[in-house]
Amino acid sequence: MEVKRYDMIVVGAGPAGLSAAIEAAKHGVKPIVFDENARPGGQLFKQIHKFFGSKEHKARIRGFKIGEELLAEAEKYGVDVVLNATVVGLYPDKEVTVRIAGEVKHFKGDSILIATGASENMVNFKGWTLPGVIGAGAAQTMMNLHHILPGKKVLMLGSGNVGLVVSFQLMQAGCEVVALCDAAPRIGGYGVHAAKVARCGVPFYLSHTIVEAEGDEYVTGVTIGQVGPDWKVIPGTEKHFDVDTICLAVGLSPMSQLLDQAGCKMKDTRGGFVPDCDEEGQTSVPGIYAAGDVSGIEEASSAMIEGRISGITIAEYLGFTEEAEKEARIKELETQLDTLRQGMFAPCNRGKKIEKTEEGIDISQNLLTNGFVDDDEIGRFPGVTRQRKIHPVMECTQNIPCNPCQDACKRGCITIGKNITSLPVVDNEHECIGCGMCVASCSGQAIFLVEEDVEPGYGEVTMPYEFMPLPKAGDKGIACGRNGKEVCECEVTKVRTSPAFDHTNLLTIKVPNDMLMKARFYRAKKEASL
Repeated sequence: MEVKRYDMIVVGAGPAGLSAAIEAAKHGVKPIVFDENARPGGQLFKQIHKFFGSKEHKARIRGFKIGEELLAEAEKYGVDVVLNATVVGLYPDKEVTVRIAGEVKHFKGDSILIATGASENMVNFKGWTLPGVIGAGAAQTMMNLHHILPGKKVLMLGSGNVGLVVSFQLMQAGCEVVALCDAAPRIGGYGVHAAKVARCGVPFYLSHTIVEAEGDEYVTGVTIGQVGPDWKVIPGTEKHFDVDTICLAVGLSPMSQLLDQAGCKMKDTRGGFVPDCDEEGQTSVPGIYAAGDVSGIEEASSAMIEGRISGITIAEYLGFTEEAEKEARIKELETQLDTLRQGMFAPCNRGKKIEKTEEGIDISQNLLTNGFVDDDEIGRFPGVTRQRKIHPVMECTQNIPCNPCQDACKRGCITIGKNITSLPVVDNEHECIGCGMCVASCSGQAIFLVEEDVEPGYGEVTMPYEFMPLPKAGDKGIACGRNGKEVCECEVTKVRTSPAFDHTNLLTIKVPNDMLMKARFYRAKKEASL
């Protein structure tokens, strides 16, 4: 039997696998990448939201655009990507068996990188096997890759970043999200993600879980109930919702089976069954590496950097580069990775109840339990100021690694400083011209422009808007607060679109001056009456 040999075999054409192959190929390595899917890019091509971080982390670029950039780079450096190719075996001598077009083929690599990512977790409850109960990732695939609505009325279980992001994208696609619930007592994802869901009017039910999915042949409703300290549903707390879809965003599990099969030393962690590997991705089996979610669940930004680290390490392992060059490159990449692992959501802070920001400001408890910062809390954060002239209001209230707003403002009105997790501050020494670049650049859609007395008694709020159909100047509607409830009637005065905004439209509404610090979302009147 003919066995083809390659310098480097990569399993998984997602962010980690492609990044590793590209990094190695830059140094002369000839990699081949196998992926079981019909198109490469992994999760990136269903991620239509903008990334966090800094320029080095592809901040404020949408996930699918990053995927396109990776594919173009892979083609540039001659990376061979084989699709519809399922790797069914990995052996200690670095041989893989791959099912391609119904035939199992054998390949040997001088090095192997496993970047198979993770699979969605599920939870069991009465009716959980009914059609209409789906994973949040599956819903995202249906919407953003195949342009199919997963349902019309949806309940989301899970308040981590996946549950929050997918809830927002469901509404962007035209679904109604009736509620978002989580058995945990606090929201698990970024506050800015929760806030943009809350101002759309979605209620949060923390310390709640699903009791039953209702329906005979498919989902027609769902009952949730409050859980006590023993995580059991408290009788009498049940709530019913008419839905046709139940989305589950209850975590991910690393797909590490191939590494286990190859005899790599494994460890059972809170984040799943993962290979015991060093910081460069080397497992206990020489020449076999791991990168991305298969070695521990993190964001795609982290997976890409981990892939680059493994790629340069493999290039040095195979003799394509010197150790000094590898060490210099790894130092650069580890600095980028360390930046992403800072702040309130850093791996070292998982499970901790953080009471204050790095600046010593009390965390909004309402944000953690209801998804939005209350009106009487918002003023204590440094990005929230009130001036008569036009100026940014930055409702960023948690220390997360992100600074696109600072780079976007060419006038210097916004400062974050050297620490990427610091809360943004308005610099009153510089004059805002209302260009809106900060509003469009904010990955969390947490920046607004506010101006008083545009006409007697009335001012304007400019907000990010990513829903269709796009309102027009002169439209009358309802301004909603941070909690999604009506605060006043309003009129659309301006709608701005620009290639520089990357599909984040800037919607300006006119409201009474006393509503300028409360109005944070726009609804057409017919939508508000539904």
